[in-house]
Amino acid sequence: MAARMTDTPGTEPRFDPLIHPSPRISLVAILAAADWVDFAYLKEQLALSDSALSKHLSTLEAAGYVDTRRPSTGRRRSVRASLTTAGRAAFAGHVAALRGIINTAVDHDDAL
Repeated sequence: MAARMTDTPGTEPRFDPLIHPSPRISLVAILAAADWVDFAYLKEQLALSDSALSKHLSTLEAAGYVDTRRPSTGRRRSVRASLTTAGRAAFAGHVAALRGIINTAVDHDDAL
């Protein structure tokens, strides 16, 4: 398992509408904390149906943010997902943008 993702110094804050929908940001956050994650684990953690999770993974894969593998284990086929370098960069930028929004709100609240 890879180290937990944190903001990288120099990360440009970039709000990413592809990542932002609630199931996708949760999905990407789970993937950011690991090298590869099994489909069944993602499905359980996100409480999504097979088809909904597949659609989100496909959308992120088409954008180049996620890589999926389908290794065979005997008769059973499994699906594993991983963030690509581009996906990790997009997530880091999105998190930085969200932190900027939060910091602005906190600074504004403190000024009141």
